[in-house]
Amino acid sequence: MVDRIAPPLEQDDVLVRMIASPINPSDLIPIRGAYKHRIQLPAIPGYEGVGIVEKVGSSMYLSLLGRWQTYVTTKAHYVVPVPDEIDDDTASQMYINPMTAWLICTDELKLRSGDVLIVNACGSAIGRIFAQLSRIIGYKLIAIVRSSRHTEDLYSLGASAVIDSSQVSVTDSVMELTNGMGATAGIDSIGGQDGEELIACIRSQGSVLSIGLLSGTPINWLKVHELYPRISVRPYWLRQWLEGASHSQWHGTFDSLFKLVMKKHLIIQQAGERYCLSDFARAIEAAESQGRQGKVLLIPSTSSIITGATTGV
Repeated sequence: MVDRIAPPLEQDDVLVRMIASPINPSDLIPIRGAYKHRIQLPAIPGYEGVGIVEKVGSSMYLSLLGRWQTYVTTKAHYVVPVPDEIDDDTASQMYINPMTAWLICTDELKLRSGDVLIVNACGSAIGRIFAQLSRIIGYKLIAIVRSSRHTEDLYSLGASAVIDSSQVSVTDSVMELTNGMGATAGIDSIGGQDGEELIACIRSQGSVLSIGLLSGTPINWLKVHELYPRISVRPYWLRQWLEGASHSQWHGTFDSLFKLVMKKHLIIQQAGERYCLSDFARAIEAAESQGRQGKVLLIPSTSSIITGATTGV
């Protein structure tokens, strides 16, 4: 932790006082040393959060998706006003997982009614969103989990089938569920052997997107391209979409997601423990613990650990 003086605001800059920032696996991967080619040090971790605009350059907005800092300076066009109907906990989690899942389904894979999507590590926050989007868009979701404790929730959220990989063969189960055809597309959040097993479940001309590295072991890209030349296997980075998106696309995507949340078609999992920003080490430990329920939030506060709900902006 270091204290710094905020730089003077330039035209169209805003200074935001952060309220809450969740800890996501995508935050921890570069902290652990992966993605070295994409991270220029020194760097401040954290990709999303919610806060209140304190100062403005020449534009005025209400709320922000931000980073692990007490204050964040950013360009005004990246600041997203949060509707009053959405509480702080939910708003802080609206970028990484909901936007990634929504853009993958609607923009990257262009899933339609009747398509079959297979997702591993589906008990995760983003896995639960893919399950809900299956009802909204109409595709069939096959969820892969490592524990039966996720099964009931995933069925209630919209999954067509749930496979416990600790009990049965994933490949055999998927082929049985799809009458031997395989899934239309797959989402891999694990990498390594689990990722390669997921690829084996995809039909010819299908696609697999790699969005995470929970195992810490990358997919053997050369091997999978040699074994499955008719399947498109590629990484998906939300940052690349952001670099090419217009301001209207950026805000329009959030508007679409906010509407789904306000209509209760999309439910963001309730946050878990809250930690003071200065207690980030314990917060990371909690975020990586087994059996955790809900995202761990970092809160700029003088207390060490905070419990209970926050109020909306």
